[in-house]
Amino acid sequence: MTHSDTYTQVWQDCLDRLQLTITEEEYVKWFKPIRPIGFDGSNLRLRVPNESFVVNIEKLFLSRLKPIIMELYGADTQLHYAVPREVRPQQVETTATAVPEFARPIDTAKIKNPFALPGLRRIVIDPQLNLNYTFDNHIEGECNRLARSAGMAVAVSPGSTAFNPLYIYGDSGLGKTHIAQAIGHEVRQRHPELQVLYVSMNKFQAQFQTAYKNGEITDFIHFYQMVDVLIIDDIQELTGKTGTQNVFFNIFNHLQLSGKQLILTSDKPPVELKDIEQRLLTRFKWGLSAQLNVPDYDTKVKIIRAKAQRLGANIPEDVVAYLAENISANVREIEGALSSLIANASFLGRKITISLAKDILKVYVKLTQREITIDHIVKVVCEYYDIELDTFNSTKRTRDVAQARQVAMFLAKQHTKAPLTVIGSSIGGRNHATVLHSCKAVADMMDTDKTFKAQIEEIEKLVLNKN
Repeated sequence: MTHSDTYTQVWQDCLDRLQLTITEEEYVKWFKPIRPIGFDGSNLRLRVPNESFVVNIEKLFLSRLKPIIMELYGADTQLHYAVPREVRPQQVETTATAVPEFARPIDTAKIKNPFALPGLRRIVIDPQLNLNYTFDNHIEGECNRLARSAGMAVAVSPGSTAFNPLYIYGDSGLGKTHIAQAIGHEVRQRHPELQVLYVSMNKFQAQFQTAYKNGEITDFIHFYQMVDVLIIDDIQELTGKTGTQNVFFNIFNHLQLSGKQLILTSDKPPVELKDIEQRLLTRFKWGLSAQLNVPDYDTKVKIIRAKAQRLGANIPEDVVAYLAENISANVREIEGALSSLIANASFLGRKITISLAKDILKVYVKLTQREITIDHIVKVVCEYYDIELDTFNSTKRTRDVAQARQVAMFLAKQHTKAPLTVIGSSIGGRNHATVLHSCKAVADMMDTDKTFKAQIEEIEKLVLNKN
């Protein structure tokens, strides 16, 4: 695309916005005959038919036209008019050379929409947004606060912040698409006049290949140049695709020059992208790069509660805590694991408990495998029975201390890989025979004493949850 094509298209963008503020009669009479003839970065030159155009534009429309020009061409842009020599007033600028004739503004109704069904030529842009991906149902936490806050700022003033492009990156399943599409929904709500479009890079690539095959590259580029807020998911898929990179570079440049907003998502920061032209990588760094991290404990709790509420399920707090503590996964897997737990509880007719969660989820999602230590078990047992650690480790053989040591040995055998000799030496300096006797004694008491069994299960829960 030539330089003249670029500022001609930008002038058309200017007219499109101006049309929203004036009548159709005013547009046809005073602006449709105008042609852009030059832009050097600071001065925009327009060809007008006669002096009356200059007078009326300056008097009636400049207050609405100037802000649009400043937004699209730059804040320092000066507007100049060129009229035929024979009707030139003294104060109006002219050119001594022949004024070149430029193509008329593009008729957008004739541009092919790559999202429309074959044969439909009228441009009606479907934003391609998922109704479930909004800020209202997005859970904010330390792991995503920067990206969410920047996204909201972009939605309030698309194209007018320093976050252009807004580049959101992080591992799969952390919510990049959710935030990106939430921005799109928020823009549509706040600025219904703007064209918003979400598209994955794979889809963009497929459309480009189809346009190239059909000789419709110009239509393809012009379509994307009409978008006010363009959201591209998985930008890393540009890797190694030279033709697509060239086309996207042209679209990116046009949107930037026009003050349009770009939101990009990727699984890597710009500096780690491979086989993508440096000129594109440089532009990816122009705005803000915001990273999404694995959710912390508090955020996972919020996600689980919100998901359970949407599913109409009542999840006990101890199960919520167990899931948040033990599922070391991304947002998508946390939500999927919870859905599986709720479904299984419903189908099996069982209550949602930690035991059920452990049984169901161990085959659905990888639980955090934290090594449980003997010291940790001793600490939990002492806290439960309110026994000082020094007393527990002393030579005292009172009934409560002796029973606490037996319970600690039993749990150590159940939840650690330590040999019996190590367990014995770590708990009271006993041998492996004492450990075996203690484990049998605890097991026998659990079989005959329901209260004692409940105590052991409660201590075991503390051991698993607090570790």
